[in-house]
Amino acid sequence: MDSIARLNPPHPLSYRDSLMAFLREDWGTQDWGSASVPDRPVEARIVAKDPLVLAGLEVLREVFRAVDPDLRVRLAAADGEAVERGREVCHLSGSSRAILMGERVSLNLLQRLSGTATLTRAFVEAVAGTRARILDTRKTTPGLKLLEKYAVRCGGGFNHRLTLGDGLMLKENHITAAGGIAPAVAHAREVAPSLVRIEVEAETLDQVRECLAIEGVDVVLLDNMDNGQMAEAVRLRDGSGRRLLLEASGNMSLARVRSVAETGVDYISVGALTHSAPAADLSLRMA
Repeated sequence: MDSIARLNPPHPLSYRDSLMAFLREDWGTQDWGSASVPDRPVEARIVAKDPLVLAGLEVLREVFRAVDPDLRVRLAAADGEAVERGREVCHLSGSSRAILMGERVSLNLLQRLSGTATLTRAFVEAVAGTRARILDTRKTTPGLKLLEKYAVRCGGGFNHRLTLGDGLMLKENHITAAGGIAPAVAHAREVAPSLVRIEVEAETLDQVRECLAIEGVDVVLLDNMDNGQMAEAVRLRDGSGRRLLLEASGNMSLARVRSVAETGVDYISVGALTHSAPAADLSLRMA
């Protein structure tokens, strides 16, 4: 981890409305199961059923606070921590009905976010010792973007743009609409704030050469290039004297990512971190 600040979770105010919507969706008109059992003080544990990297414990706490502010939630681990099978990560005490009513939403979020953190950690470890940083993409679940990108940070990865306003990326369709890379970059510099980076998608080495010849390009995205092409793009960049960053993207897998990192690229973006990570396995059991 470069900085503990990277693990600061989003403020609850940024996602509390979403949590309430998730709970309303889950409850429907009435939680008949919880209503059918006596409401009594109980203890409950949330346990990891497989090795995993945690993300979303503070979110889980907020879910139970929304259900019943009197529930006591004691976290027994921390986001970003790798835990083994059987490890207790949270202890709950209070109303049995409240715990039952918050169980599914809290676990769904914890499992999904921890799955993203776990997959991210695997990618980060695969490129250890190289210059490459693992980035997420905007291929996130609507309504969960902030939390999923936080989960990437918990796994040791880095965030690409959070929103369209966080950077200016000129992809194939932008370039076509503008009439080419040079006019697209020129128009981009006219509209973008001075501190916003401009990134250009390149599908060929000729496009990389064109980007290197244009002032105003900060990052080149090497889209679906093979390792030989990426290594040549790095050689071209290094020989140009430009302090321009290179991002590899397209069909990144754990089997391939190490060899991509060894080409010398600066960033590797992996959409699978947020759109295809399997949910981590955690369970809640009452004592």
